[in-house]
Amino acid sequence: MDFKDHKATCHCGAVELRVDLSDGLNTVQRCDCSFCRRRGAAVVTAPLSGLRVVKGADKLSLYQWNTKAAKHYFCSICGVYTHHQRRLNPNEYGVNAGCLEGVNPAKLGEIEWTDGVNHPSDR
Repeated sequence: MDFKDHKATCHCGAVELRVDLSDGLNTVQRCDCSFCRRRGAAVVTAPLSGLRVVKGADKLSLYQWNTKAAKHYFCSICGVYTHHQRRLNPNEYGVNAGCLEGVNPAKLGEIEWTDGVNHPSDR
């Protein structure tokens, strides 16, 4: 499956993204920070230049907390998290793998967990 100009959508379809992933599904991970562990989404990496909102920019809501470095976006209609601009590397997006057309994160096997509780920016 080619992950250049790949389609990603929220559940209701109000938000549609086109993404060019940095390394396909090879970057899939989960984070255990207080927010991500509640969200539970598996994410893959895209450079900032590799994500375009092609539909529903006005339907995206932004969630930030604490340092406000990370920017988490979700559909204001169905509530699905679509992507976030990373705190550790603000030149990257984490994209919800479950939003990618044709991808079922349950079929990706073992997914690595990153240590968001002990984030390098907090030291």
